Amino acid sequence: MRQLTFIDRVLGQVHQALELSLQKPAHTTRENPALHLAEPMLSPHEIKHAAALMRINHAGEIAAQGLYQGQALTARLPNIRKQMEQAALEEIDHLVWCRERLEELGSHTSYLDPIWYLGAVLIGAAAGLAGDQWSLGFIAETEHQVSAHLQNHLEKLPEEDKKSERILTQMKIDEEQHAENALKAGGVNLPAPIKLMMRVASKVMVKTAYHF
Repeated sequence: MRQLTFIDRVLGQVHQALELSLQKPAHTTRENPALHLAEPMLSPHEIKHAAALMRINHAGEIAAQGLYQGQALTARLPNIRKQMEQAALEEIDHLVWCRERLEELGSHTSYLDPIWYLGAVLIGAAAGLAGDQWSLGFIAETEHQVSAHLQNHLEKLPEEDKKSERILTQMKIDEEQHAENALKAGGVNLPAPIKLMMRVASKVMVKTAYHF
């Protein structure tokens, strides 16, 4: 079997971006936590708002896939690369749950998903090039910020939308665990300016994905 080159893997990421954007992944490791809950009675405005929040979270999971895969491309230690790839697999559950909820709400995923994915691949690859400790630190900080976004969305959801609430609650638990795992694996605390830039980039995606 021919060993994949770096270019092969980059092209694979382009293919992955298109695949994740156009179709739902075939497999998940866990059942949708909201599967057995009844669909709530929501007003048209509440449905639109809930869908917009779930679209943001779906876009965030698309970006998370790119981030982990980008870091796996440049991770120096095989065990770190394997950890990144495993984390990406676990995040697929979130991706599927958000997409299923969007379908139930009669809405769509972000039209800019391929851009979120490829941009995150580049950021992840750059973090990986800085070294595995910095890469893991980047993961930890990303997951901390994602957890904060999820808490914010839980507070903004329509009170009756227990299905979306159940999904976001489980996602928050998972993200916090991913952050803890990254720190235990040797991740370093990032400098404040980098954390600030990450928050700014995240706000751009949030505001855009809410509408598109």
